[in-house]
Amino acid sequence: MSEARDQIINRIRASNGRTGPIDAEAAAKIQERLNRPPVNLIPERGKGEGAELVERFVEMAREASATVTRVASADEVPTAVEQFLMRENLPSEVVMAPDESLDALPWSDQPRLTIRRDRAQPSDYVSVTPAFAGIAETGTLMVHSGATTPYTLNFLPETHIAVLGAEKIVGAYEDAWARLRTKLKAAGETTLPRTVCLITGPSRTGDIEKKILLGMHGPLRLNIILVETDPKNC
Repeated sequence: MSEARDQIINRIRASNGRTGPIDAEAAAKIQERLNRPPVNLIPERGKGEGAELVERFVEMAREASATVTRVASADEVPTAVEQFLMRENLPSEVVMAPDESLDALPWSDQPRLTIRRDRAQPSDYVSVTPAFAGIAETGTLMVHSGATTPYTLNFLPETHIAVLGAEKIVGAYEDAWARLRTKLKAAGETTLPRTVCLITGPSRTGDIEKKILLGMHGPLRLNIILVETDPKNC
């Protein structure tokens, strides 16, 4: 494995006209780019503000085959989860991210729900997670791994329920990355999370006879619970 890795790295170096590790000057340029990343082209669909972006996000998410449940406050999230599971005839057992924003919600109001706060296992059917950001440009969720947001929750269960505050919806991908860098800087972090994932609708593939099939490499269903006005950090 180490030999194969070295071969790949050497090919990359050769394609960039180098024969060895970068020198101090090149390293400084790379660090400068990381500290002040350039802003790339932003399409018109990624521009706007406020309610305009929220409506565009909902429209694009639904176009990507996600369902969107809009609630007025975070306290309505447990009810929305329960109603979605009943509507889709899904089990009431869910695995939930051990995130404080979710823990603060009134889950006891829904006694039919059985909640386990943990990473997902192959036997889990439904997961509930927070979303870090919503991108109006394409109706995409940005999620990242961390101690309270196990990455398996986004991919193993057949159904993924993501809770997103409307204030976290941004226009373009560039805005979402800037939001993540700002959060990390405020927390004193110097590196990105181990994994950052952009989720646009349920998992899908067109590899089999060029037919679009859902749920091939991840969740079959994506339900986004959009908290419209509540200031809680969901």
